[in-house]
Amino acid sequence: MNTVAEHIADFLKEYKPFDNLTFQELSDIATNIRVINLEKHAVLFQNNDPLHESFYVVASGVINLTTIADAEETIINKCHEGDIFGLRPFFAKNNYMMTAKAREESIIYAIPIAVFRPFVANNSDVLNFLLESFAVNSRHTKDSMNSNGKLISDADYLDQQTEMQYIQSLNYNNSPLTTQAGSIIKDVAILMTDSMLDNIIICEKNHPIGIVTNADLSSKIATGRYPITETIDKIMSSPVVTVLENVSLAEAQLLMLKHNVTHLCVTKDGTSKSVVKGIISEHDLIVAQASNPGVLIKEIKRSQLPKDLKQIRDRLSDLIQNSIQKNIPISHVSNIASEINLAIIKRAVELSILDLGSPPARFAWLSIGSQGRKEQLLLTDQDSILIFEDVTPEKYREVKDYFLRLAKRTTSILEKVGYDYCPNGHMGSNMLWCKSLSDWTKQYNSWMNTPGENSNDLSSIFFDYEIVFGEPKIEEAIENVIFKNAVNNTLFFDFLGNDALKKNSPLSFFKKFITEEDGPHKEKFDIKTRALMPLIDGARLLILNANIKGIQNTYLRFKQLAITDSKNAEIYLSCAEAFLTLSKFRTVEGLKNDDSGQYINLREMSKSDKEKLKNALTPMKDLEELIKSKFQLTQFS
Repeated sequence: MNTVAEHIADFLKEYKPFDNLTFQELSDIATNIRVINLEKHAVLFQNNDPLHESFYVVASGVINLTTIADAEETIINKCHEGDIFGLRPFFAKNNYMMTAKAREESIIYAIPIAVFRPFVANNSDVLNFLLESFAVNSRHTKDSMNSNGKLISDADYLDQQTEMQYIQSLNYNNSPLTTQAGSIIKDVAILMTDSMLDNIIICEKNHPIGIVTNADLSSKIATGRYPITETIDKIMSSPVVTVLENVSLAEAQLLMLKHNVTHLCVTKDGTSKSVVKGIISEHDLIVAQASNPGVLIKEIKRSQLPKDLKQIRDRLSDLIQNSIQKNIPISHVSNIASEINLAIIKRAVELSILDLGSPPARFAWLSIGSQGRKEQLLLTDQDSILIFEDVTPEKYREVKDYFLRLAKRTTSILEKVGYDYCPNGHMGSNMLWCKSLSDWTKQYNSWMNTPGENSNDLSSIFFDYEIVFGEPKIEEAIENVIFKNAVNNTLFFDFLGNDALKKNSPLSFFKKFITEEDGPHKEKFDIKTRALMPLIDGARLLILNANIKGIQNTYLRFKQLAITDSKNAEIYLSCAEAFLTLSKFRTVEGLKNDDSGQYINLREMSKSDKEKLKNALTPMKDLEELIKSKFQLTQFS
């Protein structure tokens, strides 16, 4: 092996994903690598160029990746030493979607895809890394690191992007063309042309034995290697690579890379010994890539009508359904769903502003309740508040009118998308919940310092909030009011504590589920009120009391409490796990019945699921005892 290749192999083994390969494998790759010297400002490829045969690694220097949108060049990423870029030819067939340009004199290694492909096919860690890098254009650059090497950008979100490739299902042709081995090539070619399809599956007793694509026709017939009067089995590729019906985007991609094919045959049991159900083409993979969360969010930003947003929200429901079926952790699914929900609400506010004209003052639109906690997986009702900055008394009326109109328009768009109006009227379109920062400050002061009086309008959901649109300083101001009032506020915690303990116990003394006694949900288990709410309320109460800002999500609140109050860590961690398990049960029920999943039909549950549900209810007793002793609530409960 020559010393240049040795030097390259030494360099690569320090970086992902090459660190997953043996030195021998790296040496084989290195002997095929081309070294490219780029002058400052030289362009390696640009937007819309045909794809290269190689992908690239920065050996030294910096490469800027840019896109052009609305006539403006935007840097998406800077690639430094060891960063990979130009992965498009691996995963897509269309032209480059960005430009790679040297920011300074740089040396680049060009790795031929044909040489690298077998290593990807046999190593899922390498594939995962490439999928993830492709989804985010490049690895994190050093710029996104802060001084202690922590990622500032939301690394979790990137992992979810990859994760999503594993749950994203594919739309493919489920009425494929089929024919028998003895059919004449000419007849098959006519059939393919008439059907405007570029492939046909050759079957024997409905089982796939081979496939013919346009590529076969051009390489074997047009070149004269076989006459068109021959039978089709002479030119078919065999055996066919077969997959199960619910194959995910990543799995399909891996199989095509592994077998170097452009089509997968879908069969009933995933083997070639069962009935053909469909065909997946490379084109289907490119289309599926276009429905990952990042792309959905881009589409939301471009939407002009409620019906566009509704269609995207429906696609989110499919995404959630597939995620649950494929056992993706519910915490991941919640994060992705909340990003998309957030983008939809934000767009609804933007569309309302486009209609009404610029706001007369700065403001913040906050989601409260489950959306504020990033826990809204199902289409539940909307909860929001609107806070506008203080204005002079003579302008107050007119400013408030504008924001009420804005809120009415926004809530009406969201209702069309599928988020019902809040039955308790907890929405920015309600006069009570659309007011100035000073008025909101008074409101929170009164709730927290005299909680017993007019407490009928104190709903604890006002303490779970997330800014969707507007001025972040307004949200900060509210957060400061809340945490300032919380310090040593026994009265308030007494009130919240009793409120948290008021929820009815989920199990009877004999460890049987307590179900609804009458009404439309008779004999069903109310998982929201009896199981999830006590955990949500408990986590909120404890996090406010511990004076921990900025964490709204129930699962993360418990995880944080386990760190801050380590002597009770075990209770908090089991509550965190229980919350995820219960959320999953609720989501599955909601998706099944196309509702909020609040009432679980125990009769339809398997014995093991009932056990799982029962086990998730056990940490509640400990949590209740912990709250009672921490806030000395014995005298009330």
